Amino acid sequence: MLEAARQAPDLTGPTWIMARTQTEGRGRQGKPWANPIGNLAATLIYRPEVTPMEAAKRSFMAANALYEALSLYVDRTQLALKWPNDVLLDGGKVAGILLESSGQGTFVDWLSIGVGVNLANVPRGVEAAFPPISVLGAGGRLAKPEEFLCVLADAFATQEDKMRRLGFTRIREDWLARAARLGETIVARTAKETHEGLFDTIDSDGNLVLITAKGPKAIAAADVYFD
Repeated sequence: MLEAARQAPDLTGPTWIMARTQTEGRGRQGKPWANPIGNLAATLIYRPEVTPMEAAKRSFMAANALYEALSLYVDRTQLALKWPNDVLLDGGKVAGILLESSGQGTFVDWLSIGVGVNLANVPRGVEAAFPPISVLGAGGRLAKPEEFLCVLADAFATQEDKMRRLGFTRIREDWLARAARLGETIVARTAKETHEGLFDTIDSDGNLVLITAKGPKAIAAADVYFD
């Protein structure tokens, strides 16, 4: 992500940047992200000419692309998408997504979509509600990072074209069809509150919608936990 931001002023078209090793990997909210050798750490940087709100919806597009790419290496029934930006494999976290953008005008100047995928190994010493899992560890086919990035880039281009032609409505429908725990009770924790309720949907802005004891609740950002 740092290298993408550094190169942004000089790029003339969509560009993927892959790190063979990382010393400062990070996830959402500055949380550390470990990237053992053999896994994928890559960032797509481009100018989609959209507002910041529309840019944020690209996380769902990226999740759909990751799902399709991973389904070539493991059975897709093992995969699920976790709001807001994780991919689960057999209930463990196999991939994460991080978005960053820059711009002061109506449209973002550039958008970076970072992805980390546990292809061959899992980070050691990680304590998490969704323990890391790798494609290889779940019985999937081994893919080198370069190979998987080519597959992912193709899947992402397909999703971007779908977004352009059909809008977020279609991206949202595809994401919900792959969502983990849809229709079940989950917990969403924000910086100030904890909400428990039925995972009903995501709305047209990408917010998580829970049916709580007090009625429907739309949540823009939170950490989600399952019982």
